Amino acid sequence: MELWLDAASGNGATLQPHPADRVLLAAGDNIPDWVESPLFACEDGRILDSSTSPIGIHVDISDAEGQDAAKSMVGMVSWVVMTTGDWQMIPLENLVAAAQGTGTRLVARIDNEQAIRGAAFALQTGVDGLLLPIDDAEIWANAQVIAAERMATDSKADEVSLFDESTVTSVEIVAIEDGGFGDRACVDLTSNLEVGQGMLVGSSASALVLIHGETLDSEFVPPRPFRVNAGAVHAYVLMADGTTKYLSELQAGDSVAVSTCEGVIGNAIVGRVKIESRPFLIVRFAHTESGISGQTFLQQAETVRLVSPSGDMPSVTSIQVGDRVFAHVGSSARHIGKDILSTAEEH
Repeated sequence: MELWLDAASGNGATLQPHPADRVLLAAGDNIPDWVESPLFACEDGRILDSSTSPIGIHVDISDAEGQDAAKSMVGMVSWVVMTTGDWQMIPLENLVAAAQGTGTRLVARIDNEQAIRGAAFALQTGVDGLLLPIDDAEIWANAQVIAAERMATDSKADEVSLFDESTVTSVEIVAIEDGGFGDRACVDLTSNLEVGQGMLVGSSASALVLIHGETLDSEFVPPRPFRVNAGAVHAYVLMADGTTKYLSELQAGDSVAVSTCEGVIGNAIVGRVKIESRPFLIVRFAHTESGISGQTFLQQAETVRLVSPSGDMPSVTSIQVGDRVFAHVGSSARHIGKDILSTAEEH
């Protein structure tokens, strides 16, 4: 994490040597001899390098309009410098989540000591730089300490792998319990599923089990190949763009990921979500290799099926502890549905 000196409001020629990683001057300021790679802030919000090439933008994210403007620049510029308002952490977290993996780096403007740690560790990974005032020694001292803490944790963050929504793996069922009575969501799609296809759903974003569509014949009810009886309204469902939504948030027109035992194979459009009160079973499962475990609430009904490595689609009412089914497991967390380089525990 870099520490920037905010000298854009003063005359660069009067600045004293400073241990900043970068110095931000106002456009037209003189460049002190000790500044090797100055940046320049323009009145229109552009950030220029020493060759006057635009490399970034300064955005006030104190309201939703500013936050959206900053998000629109992610992936288009090297740096986004952000000024926050009364709401500081939530806008910073939203931008940190949006910028991960895009190549755009974030700098938070800091006006008080209390804001430093929050910006440095927003969503655990934090921003890429802090823009600090030139005349506050306490802020600089605190920022240097926290920057050292970030350096110590960044190597661990590098080991965290992003959620690869395209793959599934075999997991073991470790418990089946009474889940009480609650609100269940059936997701009706505008296209039919084939045998073997379904959706990835679970109570934890790091552990989503493959729920099979109602494509199989039975002597009691006709198949409804457009439907996935997905489970309780609180559960996550994998969307076509790799994000997640709660089942309760799904709306007509949303695009969900369609998966088989080989992974995500495509998408389907939601035509309707049908929510009704039904009895539940809690299905708990674990991935031996990674140690990741998860659970999901499924309606206690013979038409609710999972997918097993043997090629069968066992009903949730017939599965037993020790059986294996397909799921996706990952080590990262989610922020408003987006995969982020962070860790989280959900039980």
